[in-house]
Amino acid sequence: MADRYLHWTNTRPGRLLSRRLGLPRPLPLHRWSAERPVLDGADILHLTAVPPRDAGAHTKELTAALEGSGLPVRTDDGGAGGGTAGGDARQPDRHAAVVVDATGVRTTAELRRLHELLHPRLRSVAECGRLVVLGARPDDADHHQAAAQQALEGFVRSLAKETGGGRTAQLLRLAPGAGPADAESTLRFLLSPKSAYVSGQVIEIGPPAAGAPSSSEAAAGLDREHPLQGRTALVTGSARGIGASVAATLARDGAHVLCLDVPQAGDELARVAEDLGGTALPLDITADDAGERIAAALPPGGLDVLVHNAGITRDRKLANMKAELWDQVLEVNLASVLRTTDRLLAEGALNRGTGRVVATASIAGIAGNVGQTNYAASKAGIIGLVRSLAPRAAAEHGVTVNAVAPGFIETKMTAAVPFFIREAGRRMNSHSQGGLPVDVAETTAWLAGPASSTVNGQVVRVCGQSLLGA
Repeated sequence: MADRYLHWTNTRPGRLLSRRLGLPRPLPLHRWSAERPVLDGADILHLTAVPPRDAGAHTKELTAALEGSGLPVRTDDGGAGGGTAGGDARQPDRHAAVVVDATGVRTTAELRRLHELLHPRLRSVAECGRLVVLGARPDDADHHQAAAQQALEGFVRSLAKETGGGRTAQLLRLAPGAGPADAESTLRFLLSPKSAYVSGQVIEIGPPAAGAPSSSEAAAGLDREHPLQGRTALVTGSARGIGASVAATLARDGAHVLCLDVPQAGDELARVAEDLGGTALPLDITADDAGERIAAALPPGGLDVLVHNAGITRDRKLANMKAELWDQVLEVNLASVLRTTDRLLAEGALNRGTGRVVATASIAGIAGNVGQTNYAASKAGIIGLVRSLAPRAAAEHGVTVNAVAPGFIETKMTAAVPFFIREAGRRMNSHSQGGLPVDVAETTAWLAGPASSTVNGQVVRVCGQSLLGA
């Protein structure tokens, strides 16, 4: 459904009136397209808040990882950077992104470097530009370092709410043993139009498994336009909405997609699969033997990407909710995910090293929603599944497990929401607009990529930094 308010506020009368009345003025987001595959702006500005004791090879490694974004990287702009306050934020002399390395910050005094670096440069970031801060995992054995590194989270989440103009801000944490080269696929995603509706997130990068390549090394051997070439992906609930968009995006990236949905959606499912050159798999994911039937339908090379997207809502306040409504939601949204994943892992159907499981959670599972105790429970359960299974799946099967948590996404389902509730959902985020199914799809494709093996156990919100939840 079209967002008429977004369109109106970007007309001349709408801009004038919304400014005078103090109304939100959302900016159309720059999403990826073949015509505009990189961010607007002159370059990526790489700054360091790392004390001299920690600079050197680390800085060179980060610069090399940033170069995978497709934009020039500058490490010193000689001052406050290009552009001036109040000018056209899309000027080519403005920075497409600013990346600050704060991995070595260990004291409160060293945090001041963030202000020194970013205060004079924020106005030089182009519209729909990116701000990324690199940090380290807080160390429980050093409460000074832990305090300083945890401070980065509050800083970035607040910065993301201040920047406006379609800009985003993220904190990328390096776990012990991980270096900037392990973050290349994540940096490439965050520093691209593909991450338009992801903001205020904290993402941790772990070290590669023993003998496995870093993200930079894995990316070096890939077709950048088709990173999933030769891979097989299965997307549940792919006959329509977000699932269809996920399937299309994985196919764009080169994957052969098995499109799964209930038999009742067979005609729609067949059309989606045919359009993508994929395979339709009409199947009720709640069937006890769904895992076995999926494994039997896989091509000889096995499965590389498993996307659990199928989900339903049966909204009622708990006092008015019949037991069957509770059971239906928990069965489709959570129990079937657990059962199917367990079966496919047990049978070795997911390929070691390239295997990726991406489940769909929701901000409802983080913040809760009135009338959605069943849905919120199921989506919080997905988060628990990811955090528990991820380290064991990596160690035992060479498979990563992550989740996306969508916020208000423009679909047929949200179009049916009453007007005032729908408008509140659209405006209650840092971008003052709803997301699109492709925003969830692009995030899923990043997590599914062969170079994303160092991203594991993460729950990434695709919500424009919704005001609901953490």
